[in-house]
Amino acid sequence: MKFASAKDGKVVIENMETPQLNAGDILVKMRACGVCGSDLEKVYGSYGMASKKIGHEIAGEVAESKSDSFIKGDRVFVHHHVPCYDCYYCKHDDYVLCTEYQKSNVEPCGLAEYIRVPAWNVSKGGVIRIADAITYEEAALAEPLACCIKAVNKLGKTETAAVIGAGPAGLMNALLLKEHAEVFLVDTNDFRLDFAQKYDLIGINAKDDVAAIIKDSTEGRGVDAVIVATGNVKALELSLQVVRKGGKIMIFGVPSKGSLLDFDANYLFSNEIQLLTSGYCSELETKAALRIIENKTVDVESLITHRFPLDKAPEAFDIAHRGEGMKVVVTG
Repeated sequence: MKFASAKDGKVVIENMETPQLNAGDILVKMRACGVCGSDLEKVYGSYGMASKKIGHEIAGEVAESKSDSFIKGDRVFVHHHVPCYDCYYCKHDDYVLCTEYQKSNVEPCGLAEYIRVPAWNVSKGGVIRIADAITYEEAALAEPLACCIKAVNKLGKTETAAVIGAGPAGLMNALLLKEHAEVFLVDTNDFRLDFAQKYDLIGINAKDDVAAIIKDSTEGRGVDAVIVATGNVKALELSLQVVRKGGKIMIFGVPSKGSLLDFDANYLFSNEIQLLTSGYCSELETKAALRIIENKTVDVESLITHRFPLDKAPEAFDIAHRGEGMKVVVTG
């Protein structure tokens, strides 16, 4: 069978035997897998976490099961990482900080014809049935939407917000915030800013005086919250210019390992600005994301601009890396 992997700064298609199942495992035929910003960082950047497998926004059909919980033909969403739900972090609801979270994974990765989901993942809620009303492509986007749900929930109630980075995750964050806040979407990519217009978001080109535009629209205060949905640390510097006193800044995009921040810490302290981070999700947010998708509260399918078969995964990553579309999905 075929699968995609990251090697020497590029994506290659490799062949291997279809994984054999152990007790409690299931084998999933991949039907759709999104290309995520963290996948791009693994290929083209310097990803800071342990796993370098690409493809984790997975939806598919159970092809074989050695689990009592699933049968052949079940339509499922698959989590690549799952927590233990029993350690200190899990007991304090910090599931993604569980030491088992990064250790658990699927074989060989999400971008494969067939994926072995180990019994650990299955038994810990890492496989979720998807409703018939949800397509495989929509289900694949439940993972990034779930990550956005977690970030927005951490921010709490906001009346005004800015999202810096108008990629797929940035746009999802903006659409969630738009339910209760006036949202400014900032980017340098004209295609993405134009694309976002259909969602009635206020687009600002980062080449313009972003701080002046936002402060003019917020009576000089700045916004209640900023989500930095790009790994470019200069965006964090910009966030300090547009957030109000007592506001919150959420680091959501994946910075390269070794990235350094250079800002006036006294300004952060004196203005009581909260600096937060959020990058991953658990099954709790994923179940919430699937409900939102089923109810069409957020139309995730409208975010998909490119679809590629698995053997064209290198082209899919190239398009996503160049930012020439919005959401890129690999189909099986």
